[in-house]
Amino acid sequence: MDRYLIHYFLAVVETGNFSRAAARVNVAQPTLSVGIAKLETQLGARLFNRTSRRVHLTEAGARFVGHAKAIEQAYNLALADVGGERPAARLRVGVLGSLPNSLLADIVTRARGLGAGGLKLTEANERELIALLERRAIDVAITLLRPGAARFAPALLYREGYSLALPMTHPLAQAQVVEAAQLAQDAMIVRRHCEVLSQTSRHFTARGVRPAFSLRTVNDDRALAMVRAGLGVTVMPDGFRDPGVARPRFADFDLEREIGLLFADPEVGLEVHPFCEAARAECARARSL
Repeated sequence: MDRYLIHYFLAVVETGNFSRAAARVNVAQPTLSVGIAKLETQLGARLFNRTSRRVHLTEAGARFVGHAKAIEQAYNLALADVGGERPAARLRVGVLGSLPNSLLADIVTRARGLGAGGLKLTEANERELIALLERRAIDVAITLLRPGAARFAPALLYREGYSLALPMTHPLAQAQVVEAAQLAQDAMIVRRHCEVLSQTSRHFTARGVRPAFSLRTVNDDRALAMVRAGLGVTVMPDGFRDPGVARPRFADFDLEREIGLLFADPEVGLEVHPFCEAARAECARARSL
């Protein structure tokens, strides 16, 4: 069995998609598909059920995941043994797309200072992170904590609310609290990945406000930059900060989110890993500022 076939298989498992897997291993999608078909022929079993949007492991594929990872690990250990080096422990971390970049950078910096080597980060939305945890494609995720996540041994990092983001040149930039009706003439920047997007829309609509949209984006840095530039206003978690952006409270909008760690295998004891220690320390520091 050629090792590259194992590499292809694990890439599909971790990305959940043939095209993304092909990009990860730097081959064309038809090449990857042929490789997976060859592996299935060698094993005598179908490994994936393919749909138009995603691929899912078959029962045989799920059983093969553990063997594939063991083969990959044994190969890396053999290389390290021959070369006289021990491979660094590799922690696969899923990161919620709406986590502030500055916070994530501080966590990674502290984690590396604590000796966390071989970090592998994957950015995804909440639903995708749960799927990655279920497939054991990541070891831990920094994401939203929801009811029903007990199977992943949730560890709370912090709670935060949502507030408005207005340019400092806005007439209401110095206000402590802003009503939805006061923004009736403002263009809205839509954060399409926001977990409270539907609630935000209903909040405006219930108050007779239907703002025009000046930007739709899944990039929070771009949303902040465009608020700063005066393109529009938006609603964001409180943790997002920019010197050119005011963050007044949004009247009667009392939703909160909980951000924490979820572990694919609670029995492994990753809560004491340097990355997790760094996450707790940096989140506590950020809340104290």
